[in-house]
Amino acid sequence: MIRLNLTQRIWMSFAVLILIIGFVLAIIFPLSIKKTLTDETYNIIEEEQTKLIDPTSKKIPSTPPQSKDFIDRQNAERSVGHVILQKDFLQGDYVPAKVLSEMTNHAHKQRAPQHNYELQYKGQTLFYVTRIINVKGSDAYFISYMWDTYRDRMVDRLWTRLLWLLFFTGVIAVLPALWMARYLRAPLRLLGKKFEQIAKRNWKEPFKWEGDDEFQRLSGQFESMRRNLIRYDEAQKTFIQHASHELKTPVMTIKSYAQSVKDGIMPKNNVEDMMDVILKEADRMENRVKNMLYYTKLDTLHQQTLQWELLYFGVLSEEVISRFRFQRDDVGFGIHGDEVLFWGDREQISIAFENLIQNALRYAKSQIVLSAREEGNNTILGVWNDGEQLSEGDLENLFIPFRKGNKGQFGLGLAIVKRIAELHGGAPRVTNTEDGILFEIILPKDQMILEKKTTKR
Repeated sequence: MIRLNLTQRIWMSFAVLILIIGFVLAIIFPLSIKKTLTDETYNIIEEEQTKLIDPTSKKIPSTPPQSKDFIDRQNAERSVGHVILQKDFLQGDYVPAKVLSEMTNHAHKQRAPQHNYELQYKGQTLFYVTRIINVKGSDAYFISYMWDTYRDRMVDRLWTRLLWLLFFTGVIAVLPALWMARYLRAPLRLLGKKFEQIAKRNWKEPFKWEGDDEFQRLSGQFESMRRNLIRYDEAQKTFIQHASHELKTPVMTIKSYAQSVKDGIMPKNNVEDMMDVILKEADRMENRVKNMLYYTKLDTLHQQTLQWELLYFGVLSEEVISRFRFQRDDVGFGIHGDEVLFWGDREQISIAFENLIQNALRYAKSQIVLSAREEGNNTILGVWNDGEQLSEGDLENLFIPFRKGNKGQFGLGLAIVKRIAELHGGAPRVTNTEDGILFEIILPKDQMILEKKTTKR
């Protein structure tokens, strides 16, 4: 396949356009102009014929003396000859016997007062008009004829002028083609430079094109992409910074205790206690790594990859609660709305509830309640605990990665909840209640059904 740049494409488009116009005209123009000039030829014949007929006279019209014979008229453009037939009487120009025979046959069969004919003679077309006139009670045929010379020469002249017109149009089209090529390439070149900058991770300079709506829309889309890349880059840097900070403390603790054991120094009572500290820190580091890997995994998921199924809230809640029921003996669990049904990915929703319950266990005084209810077109899933209320600043930043409360561990649990809610087409919400704090996941019912159908396809 031939590859063309933008300028070559524009030149090719102009050339093809002119060729198509020329091809169409080459077919349509001769046909239409020939028909028009044929009608004009008959009009000339009729006008010349009318001049020789006196409607008040009962005599045969006398034809003017002719300076051209039948064949000579082929070279004349508008020369009209005349022949009058009445029984055995013949008057007018000399006409070859073959032509006269055909004219006579047509005349005798003619019923209309006037009729147009054409015939072929030695490769050329002869147009003639036969008019029936009444002379002293008997019919006579007044035949006027004209060769196709006028028509063919007019077609040739008009066709030549049209070719010249197409030629000059093509030459003049060079200017707009040059302008259009430059006009279209300007924003594309600028956009190409911007892409090169982004390829080099230089996306600080904004891009905005003012002018045509199409290029302005394209520049807006590019600018949106640039901002998303900046946000993603900043989020990655923040993630790496927080991840390194979260991992540095347990690594330093493990390293210091291991060095102490090697040097024979006992910060704790015995080696067993020191090993317990190392194992505890190793477990904490493992959990942090798992959370960070799972959070980055969620960024690669899309709604089409979720395993949609119809979930009973009561069954799902019992499964999740069973994993935490004995972590704190002083905290009781409750379930409201266990009959509610909703669409979702069982694994993802379970992980979201696990993170909400883990968070609630750190703050609850005596009670944690899991709830579900339908509200308009949404299904609201909630986890309430009777812990202390949060300030307005904490409420706004609670779902941001690595933002920890006063009893938080890694700062990723609620961020994971938010990402899972977004993957389901919903959003998280946290509000202070009169006697505690309520975390909710808002899931649109209609969108869940739509996504389920899309996944089945």
